[in-house]
Amino acid sequence: MQEPGLLDTEAEFSRGPLGEKLYEITRIFAIGGGLGFIALVVMSLISIVGRKLVSMPIPGDIEVMQMGTAVASAAMLAYCEMERHHLRVDFFTASVSPKTREILDTFSHLLLGLVAALIAWRTAVSAISIKEAGETSMILAWPVWVVVAAIVPSFALLALSGFYNAAMHWKSAASGVST
Repeated sequence: MQEPGLLDTEAEFSRGPLGEKLYEITRIFAIGGGLGFIALVVMSLISIVGRKLVSMPIPGDIEVMQMGTAVASAAMLAYCEMERHHLRVDFFTASVSPKTREILDTFSHLLLGLVAALIAWRTAVSAISIKEAGETSMILAWPVWVVVAAIVPSFALLALSGFYNAAMHWKSAASGVST
């Protein structure tokens, strides 16, 4: 992994109008995910205090925590991709040329986009299947398909972000200017 300041080809780059719009959408999703996590922490605290002080926890708090965590964490992934702050191991690419690094980054972002698109597609198919089966959560009897379907836009946005970053790195590799 790289130390701050070393091989920092990601410092300042121009996203362009499309990239700025995509960035803003991913930022809104990430803020929504963060607010979701805050709400889950508050709910969990209320449930724990209620359980200990008055023997009245929030019914289904674990179900809500599981469902909410899945939706909230998925919402943050695209912003992380747009910020280009996913985990990277630069050990093998430290000595390659900037153009080679850009090409490798192109393929890594493209692969991320493809995997995210696959996950979005299969999650959508899963949500439809779960809806048809009528599956509900055990304690609250909430329809599970709604939660699964709520994850799909986040992965679709992650796929778009990956494809966008792949295009930006490809453009950079072709022009010989690092992003």
